[in-house]
This record gives sequence, C-alpha cells and structure tokens, in this order.
Amino acid sequence: MAKHIAVVIQEDPRTTHRPVEALRIALGLVAGSHNTTVILLGEAVRLLTNDTDDIIDIDILEKYLPSIEQLEIPFILPKTFDMTTLSAEFYARCESEDSVAAVIQAMDCTLVF
Repeated sequence: MAKHIAVVIQEDPRTTHRPVEALRIALGLVAGSHNTTVILLGEAVRLLTNDTDDIIDIDILEKYLPSIEQLEIPFILPKTFDMTTLSAEFYARCESEDSVAAVIQAMDCTLVF
C-alpha cells in the first residue's frame, strides 16, 4: 500500500552532502510508488536553482534532476522564494510556514534532513 511521505530538506547543500542524498532518496520513494512530497527549507532551495556552484555532490545532483523533473515530484518551497529562479520546470509551489506544517502533519511518514 502506497504511503504519503514528506522528505523535508533543511540543511545547506553547500556544507553537507545530505541534501543531495535526500533528493536521491525521494526519487527512490517515488519509483517505489509512494506519494512523496519534497519540502525545501532555508538554503536547501538552492538544489533547484541555477546557483549550484558551491553545492557538494553537484555531479550527483545534476544526474538526478532530469528524472525528478520528468516524474513531476512535488516540491513545497517557502512563501518568500522567487519561483523565477528555478533551473527547470519543476512541479513546485510556495506555501506559508503554517501550510507546510499542515502538510507534514497529514503525512504517514516524514523524513527530515
């Protein structure tokens, strides 16, 4: 039975490999037919922008981004995020902190990175 899963990424991809690894895990969950939503907070939003120069494991990220875009994995970004800075046509929307909290509470499982 498919579960509703949130993958919350809040770490800075310029200082740790964990945000890129979290996206890889989210991609695997989608491939396993789980309803997966990725929530990017803080500096983690850099994963979807053109500002990728300092991202750790950028070569791995670049390999997975086309699949993430093609599978239309839903992303939730902070309400203050400028959607015009996205590097591709991701399935993303901006939400308030309260809305993000409500999404997380509605999930069967949440993974936090």
